Amino acid sequence: MAKVLSIIGVLAIAVVGQALTPSSFLTTIDQNRLKAVFEAASPYSDTQAAHYSILGLKLLGATIPNAQDACKDISKLLDGTNVASIYYGATAAEALGNCKIEVPEFKKTLTDAIKEDSSVQDITFAFLALKSLGLPADDNAVSKALLAALNTDDSPSSHGYAFLAASQLTGDISKFVDNIEDVVAQADEVDDKYLQFEGGLFATALVVDSAYKLAEKNNKAPTIAQDKVLKFANYFLSRRHVHQLKSAYYFLSAIKTLTTNKFHVPVAVTLASPVAVTQTEPSVRVQVTDLLGGNLGEMTVTADSARHLEDGAVVLSKKQFSPSSADKSIFELNFLEAKPAKGFYKLTISVAPKKADPRLIGTTGAEVEVKVTTKISIENVEIGVADKDQATAARTTRLVHPNKAASVIEADYHQKIVMKFQLKDKATGQLMTAHQAFVRLTNTETKQEIIFVTEADNTLTSKFDLDVGSSAKEFASVSGKYNMELIIGDAVIENPFSWLVADVSITFPESGDVPADSSSQYAKKPEIKHKFNEPEKRPPATVSIAFTALVLLPLLILLVLWIRIGVNISNFPLSLSAVGFHICLGAIFGLYYCYWTQLNMFQTLRWLGVIAVPTFFFGNRLLSALASKRLKLPAIISTHTIVVKPVNQSNKHKKKEGIAKHA
Repeated sequence: MAKVLSIIGVLAIAVVGQALTPSSFLTTIDQNRLKAVFEAASPYSDTQAAHYSILGLKLLGATIPNAQDACKDISKLLDGTNVASIYYGATAAEALGNCKIEVPEFKKTLTDAIKEDSSVQDITFAFLALKSLGLPADDNAVSKALLAALNTDDSPSSHGYAFLAASQLTGDISKFVDNIEDVVAQADEVDDKYLQFEGGLFATALVVDSAYKLAEKNNKAPTIAQDKVLKFANYFLSRRHVHQLKSAYYFLSAIKTLTTNKFHVPVAVTLASPVAVTQTEPSVRVQVTDLLGGNLGEMTVTADSARHLEDGAVVLSKKQFSPSSADKSIFELNFLEAKPAKGFYKLTISVAPKKADPRLIGTTGAEVEVKVTTKISIENVEIGVADKDQATAARTTRLVHPNKAASVIEADYHQKIVMKFQLKDKATGQLMTAHQAFVRLTNTETKQEIIFVTEADNTLTSKFDLDVGSSAKEFASVSGKYNMELIIGDAVIENPFSWLVADVSITFPESGDVPADSSSQYAKKPEIKHKFNEPEKRPPATVSIAFTALVLLPLLILLVLWIRIGVNISNFPLSLSAVGFHICLGAIFGLYYCYWTQLNMFQTLRWLGVIAVPTFFFGNRLLSALASKRLKLPAIISTHTIVVKPVNQSNKHKKKEGIAKHA
């Protein structure tokens, strides 16, 4: 059981490493691109642009062009009544050095902003601006104002600003430190590999950067799990092509912090050699650095395993890399010594510093993918013509790559062109197949191309079979001479090729399925016009009249019976609603008759919509009147007095006595 648990633990570590260990770093090209973003902000349009441009260049260690002019621009652009403008200008001037900006209302504007009803950003900007200008600040008041403002706005970016300010505070900052874990818990996980906040790159970089600066102030590692730190690092590296000035600065600042802090430094294991491992380049080289590409010192790099992605076979385990003499951060491993088969492999790598460094994280489970390629040869190539009905054996010719068939191969629509070949791995001598094995036929006059796919059988022999008669449509029945090429390619083949196998003369039937004026199967086709079904013929008039008479006969009988028996129409209410309802009802029946004789369905529905409105109105009024009339009947009956005559008690008593005597 313990052995099973240990295996599960190793697999779990491998999965975590696969998902989390950074596989790239901020290269020189990336840093130059960021430098161009910062330099493009000059000349500055506002103090914010100056702040991010100057501080970004300073993080890169680059010189700030026209520093004196930049200082003058900041003084002109600075707004002494705006806290953010003062903060951006003061910090930019401080970064420039020898740049003094003085405005009388600075101190009042900044101190007035430090209050509990201000935003977290304004409080942070006011406090840091006072620090940059060398003006006194009440740290206790700043702490209280920040905590009160966080009760109103507890977004990740607000906490990031609060952490940034708290890293400069003196006194008790434990409440801010305790919030780090809660804020990190709000991050969203993507693909089990990335962590980010809702605000995107800016909010994520601000929180991570300021949290580590606050932790250094507290001299205690932040309460962020190592796997989450790696996920944050992966997210930052995935956004290294950022071009927005503000986000670029915070991105660079976060990467710098994750590289230089004294608690967590992610290790990046990057493939430094080509993906393809060949006989001429048999080694796999990896580079082990921090996120800025810096050297981490002497390391021991081990390939824990190399797994073939197709069948899962492990070709090596616990194989140590050798350090490169040219670059101490690069390590090499001769992968072909394990004699791997062609295909793609995933190497699981672990690194360990020779001098213990507890800061390093992501040292196990790093993964890189490589592919082992090989050279192939094509053998047993045969090409020829066979009868369609296979009555006689195919007449084939053997070819040797890269020679072309000496004579033109002729085939008509009663025949088929056949070809077969085998691909052999030169390294192992085994037969193989290629992902891309095509036959291309090109008309020598029209340059029209038709491409077919070859198929391999169980013996790994690839075959091509073209039925000329059945393929007439694909060739648009264009007879003539065609160049026949065999195209072989694969991701693991070093020597893909296109081989002109032969010239073939193909003859299609003169009258085929394709029209004579059609030059291609993609030619414009005639327009298809929809035709509705013609309505069926009506029956003869005599039949219709006879049917109508039969339908109306019961109504005639009803009228006759009413005349003989007598019809009581005295209760018919002679009101507008009653007369109108019956007229509208009759109009509906008349409309049905018109629908039967001359109207279509849409015309009938249109007229029915018009008649239905007054019919509903009059019918509702008529039914309401009838209901009111019926409710009055019980009231009339209740007005009559019913007199009950009492029974004579004396006679009743006498009857009882007589009955008793008789008994």
